[in-house]
Amino acid sequence: MDEDKNLGKYSKYYRDVAPYLGSGIQLAVTVVAFFFIGRWIDTKAGTSPLWMLIFAFLGITTGIYSFIKTVLAADKKRNK
Repeated sequence: MDEDKNLGKYSKYYRDVAPYLGSGIQLAVTVVAFFFIGRWIDTKAGTSPLWMLIFAFLGITTGIYSFIKTVLAADKKRNK
């Protein structure tokens, strides 16, 4: 019977933190993907570090926006 209570606690805990677990990885993947897209464009256009820097900045901005949006949505859902 105690095991059922503990499982209930753990499942509630994991439901509460689940949206946050993937957010950090998503942020990192977004930044790295945009960086490499910019690097690829630079190799094709011969404009080395210009597009790499632009896309890296764009990746950081997009990743942080997505991270904040996910955190706010999860917090709003949790407070209902």
